[in-house]
Amino acid sequence: MPKYLLRNCMLFVDRVSKIGEASEIELPVPKVKTEELRNAGMVMPIEINMGYDKLGASFKLTAFDPQVMRLFGLAPGITKEFMATGALVDEDGTTHSAVAYLRGYIMEAKADSWKPGDKKTENDFTLSVRYYKLEIDGEPVIEMDPFSVTVGGASQTDGIRRALLI
Repeated sequence: MPKYLLRNCMLFVDRVSKIGEASEIELPVPKVKTEELRNAGMVMPIEINMGYDKLGASFKLTAFDPQVMRLFGLAPGITKEFMATGALVDEDGTTHSAVAYLRGYIMEAKADSWKPGDKKTENDFTLSVRYYKLEIDGEPVIEMDPFSVTVGGASQTDGIRRALLI
């Protein structure tokens, strides 16, 4: 039976609920930064892990919400909290909670064209993400910041941090 199917989601921006306003949420896409390597004796190249790509996220609101609009263009060093929650439901009826915690800033606030009576207006917001943590049923899946990455509760960067004496 299918499991963990997203049935509904919710967005909080700077701890304020956006119930009935958010129409779409795009979570960060964790990606390993790789480089191709083929050294002496190798008959084919391999991809080697060079760290991780930067994180971004986005969301759409059908509301022209001034609370969210005021978060654009904040001074360097100021970040805000964003939280997306999801109800994941198995076909046997079991419900799971998914929570994505993000910290970052709105780097783009794109308002859709205003055309009354013709279509709903959506406002697109793009985030630069400095911190990301995803939990399902309270269990950590992934946690990332500029200095460390943890997957399933296991650090992927501890060895490098120890080597750097940090």
